[in-house]
Parts: sequence; C-alpha cells; structure tokens
Amino acid sequence: MTSLPPPPLPPTIRSRQVEAINGLSVHVLEAGFETKGRPCILLLHGFPELAFSWRKIMPALAAAGYHVIAPDQRGYGRTRGWSADYDGDLAPFRLTNLVRDALGLVYAFGYRKVDAVVGHDFGSAVAAWCAMIRPDVFRSVVMMSAPFAGPPSLPFDTAERPAAPPAEDPVHGALAALPRPRKHYQWYYTTRQANADMHRAPQGLHQFLRGYYHHKSADWPGNQPYPLRAWSAAELAKLPTYYVMDLDKTMAETVAEAMPDQRTIAANRWLPDVELGFYSTEYERTGFQGGLQWYRCGTSGAFDAELQMWSDRRIEIPSAFISGKQDWGTYQKPGAFEAMQTRVCTNMTMCELIDGAGHWVQQEQPESVNQLLLRFMNELTA
Repeated sequence: MTSLPPPPLPPTIRSRQVEAINGLSVHVLEAGFETKGRPCILLLHGFPELAFSWRKIMPALAAAGYHVIAPDQRGYGRTRGWSADYDGDLAPFRLTNLVRDALGLVYAFGYRKVDAVVGHDFGSAVAAWCAMIRPDVFRSVVMMSAPFAGPPSLPFDTAERPAAPPAEDPVHGALAALPRPRKHYQWYYTTRQANADMHRAPQGLHQFLRGYYHHKSADWPGNQPYPLRAWSAAELAKLPTYYVMDLDKTMAETVAEAMPDQRTIAANRWLPDVELGFYSTEYERTGFQGGLQWYRCGTSGAFDAELQMWSDRRIEIPSAFISGKQDWGTYQKPGAFEAMQTRVCTNMTMCELIDGAGHWVQQEQPESVNQLLLRFMNELTA
C-alpha cells in the first residue's frame, strides 16, 4: 500500500490505514483530526464508489467542528483483509457484519457515541442498520439516495394458518418475457460474469466508469424520475436501463449507449477526469467483486433470517433523507420512499430532493448537501 499514489485530496483531508478492525486493515479518510475531543461523524460510501466520494463534504463538516471519518468499506479500495472469491464465503459481507465494521472503526478512534452516521447508495442501508442495531452509539442517521424500507418481517399470526414457504420472485421471469426482454441490475450483479464485464469493459475501465457515472447523474437528460406504482415487470420496465437492463446486454454495453461526448466530459466540473482517474485506477487494481458481494448477500435471501431479529423495529433516532431530484434511486423500489417516511422512521426531521443532482448527490451538488447536513446537525444540537 505504501507504493500507491496518494488520493487527490484537499489539504485538510488525510489518508491513513487503521489496523485490526473486524479482521480488516481499513483505509480511512479523515478530516478535523487536528484537535481532540470533537464530536464524530461517520460517512459510508456506496457502489461503485470509495471514501473518496466524500472529498467535497468532509472539509465543511470539519470546519463546523466535527471529526469526520470516511472508510473504504469492506470489499473496496485500499481496505485489506477481505476476499473477492466468487465461490468464497459471503457471510463477511452481510449487513450485520458491515455494521460491526463501522462500530469497530469508531471504537478504534475512541468514540462510544457518534453524532451522525451518513450513508450513500448501499452505504445508506449500512447507515440505516447502524441506527437500527446500535442507536445507543449512532445518535442520528442520514440516508442518501437509497430509501430504507425497514427490516424483513417475520411471519405473523400463522399458528392456525401456516405461512407458505418463500417462493421465487415472479418479476424476473415477467421481465424476461416482456416484448423488450429485461433484467434487474441487482440480480445481474450477482452473476459470475458481472465483475469481468465491468473490470474488462470493451471501452476500457476508465471510459466505463465515465459512462456509468454520467448515465446516473443529472447530466443525462433521461433522468426525470417519478414514483412507480408496483413491483411489477410493467412498472419496473419504466426505469432506465442502468437499473432494468436489456436482457442480452452487460452493464458495460448498457452505459456505452449513454456515453457523453468529449465536450460534455471536458465541461464536467463535479467529476473532472483527474478525479475519475483515481476511481478507475483503484478499480483497475481491485476489480468490482468486493462490492458485488454485497448485492449477492441482499438478493440471495440467505441472511434474511438474521435480519428478521429486528422485524417491525423502527428507527427512532433523529433521521434524514437526502437525494437528487434527478435520481431514480429514490423510487427504484416502489413504496420504499413512502414507507421510510411514514412507518420505518419515527423521527424523520428532514427529507430533501436536491435539484440539479442525480444519483451522485454529494459529488454533483456538494454545497447543497453540506448545507442540509449542517442544518440537520444544528437542529439536533439546538
């Protein structure tokens, strides 16, 4: 790791390794470390990103008096100690163990209380489960771009009418049978070939990531999201192809169809090529399988029984949701956005959709995200 070039970071953020965290050597970006005794904020990235995705958020939080910690999560970047073997053990990537990673990290920094855990994309789910499992440690939660619909439910009132065993979701067959055959990206991500499709993309990894980030951003004019009515093939087929793909296409082929031209790339200010280059260099080195293991845990149902320990549990600590107004991720799971606000979170004090941002909200519109995060934190202290 010492031979790797440093990330292109603002001078107020430092990069370091923290050893012996739940079997990992965790790569951490850190801001506000100059003085001791600051309250802590933990930032958790999603896929396919890194702690680097928080580079525009950390300085503002540190300037407001916080010690800000952002790790490369298990399966990502410069964090070591995980296996990306497709045939290996998936259990280390299950949500409860990702919470254990987060808890071990903040404990290593000497914190028994964290003022806020903030998660984006798949990191939003980890943040939500931190709030669900250890609300005594994580005192507030901010979910970004991926609403949390709550834990899986245990069968209820079945003593006289036993519940039917879980059946395979018929939506996948229905998607494949559409006049334009389709497949859901999360199930594609569970396939053996998905990593190679992206890691060895025909257009090159750097260009693949440029297309992927562009396709899900507010820069792509097709991102004009709205709520879907049901988890059905007909409704899901309304989602862009980066979520519900053509059946015969890889993700690399999918995003290639939305590749921005050179003028658009040169005009990009939220992810200039030098910053994209850090992502592409890191993923060239690691591949994507570490992150794809998370999707395999989620879609397999193998760990649902463990999560059912929290069946009907609510998030009762102060919570917030922030997303881009042009982000289909808010609505990709029909009903989740509404359930989060009305049922799952009992103390949600903020729910904001930022205009001019797609899925990468903290990179596309960092000033607006910083304002909202600080407003949320200031209201808590007030």
